[in-house]
Amino acid sequence: MFYYVYVLQSNKNKKWYTGFTSDLRKRFHEHNNNVSTYTKGRGPFDLIYFEAYLNREDAMSREKQLKSGPGRAYLKQRIKRFLSLSG
Repeated sequence: MFYYVYVLQSNKNKKWYTGFTSDLRKRFHEHNNNVSTYTKGRGPFDLIYFEAYLNREDAMSREKQLKSGPGRAYLKQRIKRFLSLSG
């Protein structure tokens, strides 16, 4: 089983939401169908980044790190670099 840390971007306000799950497809569906309390009414969302882990604790630790100031800066740099290479 894999555990995922993911970043969604709201199509409504372009804000990012970082989360953790063991079922990425199900969780993405929940966010886009207003099942998740935190993101309810803020979608629809695009999945813009994810990482997969074999260990639940590693994924939870990474989620916490990516929600920190340096973690958000890392994500912005990584996604900006990806978009410049693909666009």
